[in-house]
Parts: sequence; structure tokens; C-alpha cells
Amino acid sequence: MQAEHIWKRKGETPVLTEYGYELTAGEILPLLQFPLLSQCEGIRHGFTTRYGGVSRGEWSSLNLSFTRGDDEAAVRENFARVAEVFEVSPEQIVCSRQTHTTNVLRVYAADGGAGVTRALPWDDVDGLITDEPGVLLGTFYADCVPLFFVDPVHRAIGLSHSGWRGTVARMGAVTLRAMADAFGTQPEDVRCAIGPSICVDCYEVSEDVAEQFRAAFSEYTDEILHPKGGGKYQLDLWAANRHVLLDAGVTPSHLQITDICTCCNPKHLFSHRYTGGRRGNLGAFLMVEDHSTDLS
Repeated sequence: MQAEHIWKRKGETPVLTEYGYELTAGEILPLLQFPLLSQCEGIRHGFTTRYGGVSRGEWSSLNLSFTRGDDEAAVRENFARVAEVFEVSPEQIVCSRQTHTTNVLRVYAADGGAGVTRALPWDDVDGLITDEPGVLLGTFYADCVPLFFVDPVHRAIGLSHSGWRGTVARMGAVTLRAMADAFGTQPEDVRCAIGPSICVDCYEVSEDVAEQFRAAFSEYTDEILHPKGGGKYQLDLWAANRHVLLDAGVTPSHLQITDICTCCNPKHLFSHRYTGGRRGNLGAFLMVEDHSTDLS
């Protein structure tokens, strides 16, 4: 069912839709979803909010991080609730270990539970790709940019974390190349989305960061960087990632960009910048549905 939280949105036309999923516990867990990706047959996706979990205090309530001081049992229950919404078990979730790299890992059903029910067997992984049904990819956020990739031709998916370092290094293009190598993915076929993250109005950076963006995006500097004076700039990660994806060959009509900023909506979403680091983690999730047990 469509949920009813009031969002502070960017732009005049709503993009993301919030849907509430009823849990067996009787509560509602909302997900933010892109219409473009929802139209992809056999694909399920969503971006979590702060609602629908059991964590308390600064982690309230759907915190998806085991490393920020929250009660481990609460985080496990939160993951179990996300799994319920996607109609899988927690043992089917596969998580990243994000360190602001451009490392992309192909994962399989055998990797299920990594980062949730068992320890992660890898380090320094900011992107995940798979073509195996029933594997629920999970990456995690509190201002950085989630990138969703759906290849409907090869029924393959990718999910990547792109903070400012990943954006400068063109994480979106790296993920598309990884999918091309693994599955034969062609960028023009891929449906992409740039997920909820910090907006240009909320994201101030210093000269050292601005210089890296000037070097990496020389053609688009005026669009991406907005000088404030005193060596400070407002940085538009949404615009930068849009150019990364379009330059990599994504068709403009196959790309949707968030209209919801994490920092503008601290009641509904975790934001590192807004809280000074005292927060939980949001999750981006993506999977190819497994119809192997469908008896219809």
C-alpha cells in the first residue's frame, strides 16, 4: 500500500514513490521505489527509511548497521524484516563492505547471508553484481549515493555505493564495465537509478574536493560545483553521477534520479552530515526474483 509520510522533495515533479509493506508483526515497513525499476519484470528493489524496525535512540528504528553501536539483536531483527518484505530469508541477503573504493564483486547464491547471518568474507567492496535469482543485494547509506542497475536482456543486476570519492572515480561506469565483462551487458539496455542521498543544497565541500571534481569533470564543472566563497563549494553528486552514467552509454530515458535528499529529511532518513555522524544506516536492496518454486 502507498504510505503517507510527508517528504521534502527537490524539483516540481515527484519521482520516488513510498510503499508500505505490512509485516507479520503487524507493523508497516516502507520502501522508496523508482517507477522505472518497478516496471522491470521479475525485479524487486527498494530503499529503506528510518521506519519499520526495532532499534531505539539515534538508531531508531530500521538501522541496518552492526558497526555503529546499536544492539546486534535489533539489527538482526531489522534485516529479518527487510527479508520478509522481499519474501526471502536473511540467508539470501548479500552485503557490501564499503570503503569508498570502486571494487565491484560478482556474487552468487552460495554467498547468501554474507554480512547478515555470517561474517563478510571480503573487504573493500563497494559494488555488487549478480544474475542469480533469489540473491538480495544490499548496500548501505547515510548521505552517499546508491546506484541501481538492471539489465533486462541478461536478467542481471548491480548495486553500487558512490560517495564523493567513488563519484570522482566514476563508480557507475566501473559497475557497468563489470556487468559487461560478467554478463555481456550493454549500457544502452540498462535501467539505472540514482538513489536517495545528499543534495547540492546540503553538501558543502572544501577546495581539495572541488579540485578533484574539476579535474574529473572538466566539461561539467559549472553544473556540478557551485562556489560559495572562502574556498567552499556546494557539490551536486546527483548531476555528477548522471554524467558518469550517460557518458558510459546509458540511455537518458533509462535513467531516473532521486528527488529526495537524506539531509533534507532527517526525520525519515539517516543523514551523517545532519547528525554529525550519530546515526544508523539505510539500505538499498535489489534482486532478481526466483520463480523456481512457483507452481502456477
